[in-house]
Amino acid sequence: MRRSVACLPGLVISLFTLLDPAAAMVPPESESSPVDCLALAIYWEARSEPAEGQLAIAHIAINRVAHPGFPNDICEVVKQGGEAGRGRCQFSWWCDGRDDTPRDLDAWRRAKAQAAAALRGETEDPTGGAIYFHHEGVRPSWAEVKERTARIGRHIFYR
Repeated sequence: MRRSVACLPGLVISLFTLLDPAAAMVPPESESSPVDCLALAIYWEARSEPAEGQLAIAHIAINRVAHPGFPNDICEVVKQGGEAGRGRCQFSWWCDGRDDTPRDLDAWRRAKAQAAAALRGETEDPTGGAIYFHHEGVRPSWAEVKERTARIGRHIFYR
């Protein structure tokens, strides 16, 4: 028996993503996996940055875990402030009200690889121990009282 494409909507979606892999939505394996939490931070904060910029974002979260002023868990660090509502997150993408599912498969794979390597201790911290950062396009008031440690890509880092 022949079936028309209209009878198989899942097939249409699968064919569509084969033709355009960037259109595929790639969900993290677990919202509580340290690798996935860190990879989401890398992906949403720095996927268009060079590898060093992506690694810098990973080390911000790792440095915060080691700092007594932040939670001692990668996922808690990445999601910190979300409980206070929109606009209070440490990582702005976490509470911007948008879907956080990665859509660019290549960028997601790179982010997961960077996260895994950083968590295994296989990378050096390009931020000089920073625990704060911001995009070059914003001027937070707190930046004036912090020590600037690096500028990587379009982000500025502080401790």
